[in-house]
Amino acid sequence: MWPPMSKLKLHPAVKEFEKSIKSRGLRAVYEAVERLERCYMLYREERYKRIFRIQATALNAAREYLNSKGFIEVLPPVIGSLPSPGLSEDKQITVDFYGKKFRVIGNTILYKQMMADILGKIYFISPNVRLERPEAALSGRHLAEFYKIDVEIRGATYHDAMNLAEGLLDYVLRRVCEECWRDLEALGRVLEIRRPPYPRLTYEEALQVLSEVGFKAEHSPEVPWEHEVLLSAAFTSPFFVMNYPRRPEAFYEREDPRRPGMLRNFKMLYPEGFGEALSGAEREYEYGKVIRRIAESGGDPAEYGWYLEMLKEGASPSAGFGIGVERLTRYLCGLSSVWEARPYPKIPGITSTP
Repeated sequence: MWPPMSKLKLHPAVKEFEKSIKSRGLRAVYEAVERLERCYMLYREERYKRIFRIQATALNAAREYLNSKGFIEVLPPVIGSLPSPGLSEDKQITVDFYGKKFRVIGNTILYKQMMADILGKIYFISPNVRLERPEAALSGRHLAEFYKIDVEIRGATYHDAMNLAEGLLDYVLRRVCEECWRDLEALGRVLEIRRPPYPRLTYEEALQVLSEVGFKAEHSPEVPWEHEVLLSAAFTSPFFVMNYPRRPEAFYEREDPRRPGMLRNFKMLYPEGFGEALSGAEREYEYGKVIRRIAESGGDPAEYGWYLEMLKEGASPSAGFGIGVERLTRYLCGLSSVWEARPYPKIPGITSTP
């Protein structure tokens, strides 16, 4: 069902980053930050010009692909009255918006669920802000401010969303290789393109893969990022992990009615140790179920005003995903961390970046 696990294949940049973090910890992060503080000089280097050109090509390609499939691009919100679902309160930034508490958007799931119900097939290219804990900087995969290509499809299943996600990534990879081959070559990046369909593992099978490479992972709602590096290194193409255990805070992800405790959700991981590419799910859309699950998560249903009113009036089933632009850029360019994958990066716990 999956490739032989005799050898783990880490990209050299990932291997070097992991080695640096293991030996020097946060000191390695601060050394990188010292360079980034002078990004107005740093970005004059040809290396960064190449990275940003590749990123722009990837975004153009993503738009082309989604537009060709009948999707409508919608402007995303930057602040909103609802909590960002799945995020604890201490990860969200609040602002006083004319006397009312608003939050800077940490994810757009509820907003794109609304727009898909109206327009059918939509996408945002949206900024997200999350106050990740400082140790998240050690992953090389987290930013406190990042962009996502957020997609939602009315009436779709999570298998439909996975099919779209792998088609989108395949198209982006091919366009980047066609248009930016000189930049990729100069960066020393060789992208091995494997045609979809990509492998699809259940969460239980993913734990088995980790066991086969010598790591016994705990059965928990999430695979920790350091373990995802190992899992990612076991594959030579992007791949999916689906049907994670139910977690209280993910009230917006639909529980499988035939398999209680299991969600109809998924993640796509890049190969070579680059880790998570995107995550998605079918949406919980039944008013009573959402009310119960918000309460179970410890949230206050009263904070979800217009969203719950929408569900009460009757919302359509939908499914979607969000792909991180900086993580995509890191994979395309073979970068050591996402800090290099965008101008003026905001690194968790670091306040001196631009």
